[in-house]
Amino acid sequence: MRDVVRASVVIGVASGIYAISFGVLSVSAGGSVLQTCLLSLLVFTGASQFSAVSVISAGGSVASAVSGGLLLAARNGVYGLALSPSIRGSLTKRMLAAQFVIDETTAMTSAAPDQRAKDWAFWSCAVMLFTCWNLGTLIGALAGSSIDPETFGLDAAFPVVFVAMVAPHLATRSGRRAAVIGATVTLVLTPFLPIGLPILLSSVGVFVGLVAHEDDDSSGQSSEVAP
Repeated sequence: MRDVVRASVVIGVASGIYAISFGVLSVSAGGSVLQTCLLSLLVFTGASQFSAVSVISAGGSVASAVSGGLLLAARNGVYGLALSPSIRGSLTKRMLAAQFVIDETTAMTSAAPDQRAKDWAFWSCAVMLFTCWNLGTLIGALAGSSIDPETFGLDAAFPVVFVAMVAPHLATRSGRRAAVIGATVTLVLTPFLPIGLPILLSSVGVFVGLVAHEDDDSSGQSSEVAP
């Protein structure tokens, strides 16, 4: 259990440092300290928060910002289904746990060998992440008015994170197909549509990629059984 707690502390501190950049960028984009902190408290999923702030700072509409954030957060619903057997207790406890179902807590819980370890992994990671993320957001928001994001390279945080998320998928043929389709849709529609909307529409590449991935799997299975 000490190893689980130690890993949770490391993940929490690293996320807290990253949250400082979110706080700075949110305030620089025009958000108040209160708005920035509420976004971390209530949304609590970094990719969606960075996406929303980036769209708003670029002049996009609130609808585009919210839609993009929801699209990115959809994966947490899949995580919730995966973790449902591991999160036990009353309805109130499970509803509370739902707020903390994100990439890190899912990875920690899934790696645990038994139910007791899963409980420790989920809740220790959740508490550390939530505390450090919101503390980092507050620090960044308070310092936001006195820090130029471009001077410290904080404006690059959002694209860097998404490059890191996308890169592994480019190793597969279906991933490359999805990337090419998404990039093409974005480039073609950007001159004609409001900021943020072309990126949302580019998600069609994901569905094409999924279909292609299933087709690849089916053909692979067929070749395996062929004489």
